[in-house]
Amino acid sequence: MLIKNVNLVPMDDKNEVIKNTNIYIQNDKIIHIGEIREDIEVERVIDGKNKIAMPGLINSHTHIGMSLLRNFADDLPLHDWLTKKIWPIEAKLTAKDVYWGSLLSMVEMIQSGTTAFCDMYFFMNQVGDGLEEAGIRGVLTRGLIEDEESQAKLDETRQLFKEYHGKGNGRIKVMVAPHSPYTCSPDFIKESFKLAKELNTGIHIHLSETKKEVEDSFNLHGKSPIRHVYDLGLLDIHTIAAHCVHADSDDINIMKEKNVIPVNNPGSNLKLASGFAPVAEMLKKGIPVALGTDGSSSNNNLNMFEEVNLAAIVNKAVNLDAVSVPAIEALRMGTINGAKALDWEKEIGSIEVGKKADLILIDTDKPHLYPHHNIISSLAYGAQASDVDTVIVDGKIIMEKREIKTLDVEKIKFMAEKHAQDLINR
Repeated sequence: MLIKNVNLVPMDDKNEVIKNTNIYIQNDKIIHIGEIREDIEVERVIDGKNKIAMPGLINSHTHIGMSLLRNFADDLPLHDWLTKKIWPIEAKLTAKDVYWGSLLSMVEMIQSGTTAFCDMYFFMNQVGDGLEEAGIRGVLTRGLIEDEESQAKLDETRQLFKEYHGKGNGRIKVMVAPHSPYTCSPDFIKESFKLAKELNTGIHIHLSETKKEVEDSFNLHGKSPIRHVYDLGLLDIHTIAAHCVHADSDDINIMKEKNVIPVNNPGSNLKLASGFAPVAEMLKKGIPVALGTDGSSSNNNLNMFEEVNLAAIVNKAVNLDAVSVPAIEALRMGTINGAKALDWEKEIGSIEVGKKADLILIDTDKPHLYPHHNIISSLAYGAQASDVDTVIVDGKIIMEKREIKTLDVEKIKFMAEKHAQDLINR
């Protein structure tokens, strides 16, 4: 496949834009970037005129099955939102609910240029089945909240790993996900760590999301949630730490020391009034902060372009500093830093020869993207989800000219609506 005459934002270490270049893809990999090569036989040509090629966006923390609960419980603080609204309705969820809710989310992600995500939920085999159908890339993590079925949940994660890790030409990974220090005892966190070590995989956990969570941790353990899990040894393996909103300098030093990847979720944190993560401080320390949407019941969408925009503009206002988190850093958070979070940076997150062909084409022939002064600014501050024209994952065209090739979108919308209404009426 050849994508010709395209403006390329590779998101490699150089942070440069390459104007009017050509990208050659063979099987699932990028094999050449640059001049037209007469020695490469091309079966398919995509015209890149008025297009920007960039790596697919990476949603490093989400709960995609929660799309069935979009617009169901809003304008509440996190604790009330969880305990009074979300957890009671989630107790009624079935495997089929999660399957259709997850497919709905995958449609939304594909249409908005997301090619990889890290999901924490339950009935994760249903998510894995949906992933295989959709053709995109994902990390499956079964959320582990400690209760009388804790051991069964750990066993479920072990089985999930056995069945899905490496499936779909390596597009699917499985990690271990103790939900948070406030829903898991120290002993259960240690059990989760042991399982991750046994499976040689990573950890996905919520940390320091709200002020209340941090205050409770100090009252209970005499330390912050991040220091608490550090002392338990959890951070000795690859860790994706969702939120980290109320992280102090000690917490940031711990994340730097242990190579923890914090995931900023600005949309969800704004809506739930959780606060503002100290993103600029983390970036200054050299920590590759990633980006996520959280679930679409607390956002209420999975639009990563919106998160890139928020990551750049919110921190400027919070820090009273117009150069805090510049456009290029916000884009790195949504691409290569996300690849680092998902432990996939050798394969995805940037467009380079030898990497997997996970990329998107943005249609710049739109009034809101004219004039074309600065492509990086255009992507971070102006681009919309609806500007995504083409999505390629693993060298396969998943969406072209806004038409998804792998999923029956109308059927998915119908089934998701049906299951959502059934769920509320149970």
